[in-house]
Amino acid sequence: TKQDSLLGGLTSRIVDTPRLKTHLLVGGLKNGKPVLFIHGNVSSCRFFEETLAALPFGYRGLAPDLRGFGESETKPLNASKGLRDFSEDLHALLTTLGLGQDQKIHLVGWSMGGGIAMQYTIDHADKVASVTLINPIPPYGIGGTKDANGTPIWDDFAGGGGRIVQEFVYRLRDGDRTTESPVSPRNVMNLTYFKPPFRAAAEREEIFLSALLSTQIGVENYPGDRPISKNWPYVAPSSIPAYGIVNAMSPKYCKLEDFATISPNPNVLWIRGAKDMIVSDESPIDFAELGQRNLLPYWPGEEVYPPQPMITQTRTVLNSYQAQGGNYHEEVIDGCGHSPHIEKPEYFRRALFEFLH
Repeated sequence: TKQDSLLGGLTSRIVDTPRLKTHLLVGGLKNGKPVLFIHGNVSSCRFFEETLAALPFGYRGLAPDLRGFGESETKPLNASKGLRDFSEDLHALLTTLGLGQDQKIHLVGWSMGGGIAMQYTIDHADKVASVTLINPIPPYGIGGTKDANGTPIWDDFAGGGGRIVQEFVYRLRDGDRTTESPVSPRNVMNLTYFKPPFRAAAEREEIFLSALLSTQIGVENYPGDRPISKNWPYVAPSSIPAYGIVNAMSPKYCKLEDFATISPNPNVLWIRGAKDMIVSDESPIDFAELGQRNLLPYWPGEEVYPPQPMITQTRTVLNSYQAQGGNYHEEVIDGCGHSPHIEKPEYFRRALFEFLH
């Protein structure tokens, strides 16, 4: 564990749950109100370290590593359950720690972690005190859908899961810390996780890069496998049994629109960077966006395969949530990319801590 290099007041531990040996960082008041921080894809709990260290008095922060990331155990991810394997891992963790029984949990999910927070709330609404979504993936998953209601473009969800650059995967696997390629993990992080010219302090950048490089590479984890499709862009999510993160985040398996109908319905804070390149209505991980920019051949055009309106889809589900008695607030941070908690920490913490209060 990274005990020595952790920020003051934080501890690191491994919890052996019935599902998974889970590594987590813990900070704040031992018996404080529990706040669970859920990291995104190709990252780890270390992205929440500074937020944990700044938690106001009265809260207990918990930031676990998801399966196949950081220092947690690696097990195959059953993609045919969407994000439920992650959600069930977290429930096992909280149950093992004796949390979530008498006292409700505040959930804070970033990117894919936002989708996991939604899935957890769908499954355990009565145990959730509030939900904070930081630049969350859209409720219909990544890629392969059109319009505000997430209508699939093809029957086989071709393009679902978004575009993965194979060289990036190889460089992750090989532990590449260089800047020699546009898809070196360090460059991908600095160009897409954050809005340039933002750079984390040198020591933090190395910690964040190590978090990316902790990603377990393979068919059962990241990115997973993708069969050939007869439909553009000629790759589709796997059929059951399906494994891996790209399949889990495809619209074939990631279905979070039921969030709109949960009861009880905790308050939601949706906080996002206005210049997010990953989750946006013009996202370069969306095949159609690349087709529209003439960066991918044979794009069938906007009539057939328009870019996915990711922000619009999230807003539509949250508006539906509100219409059915829930409450949400959307906070947009100007000049900020995919990681408000890193790029604009003071603004982010003020919004989060006021919301939790």
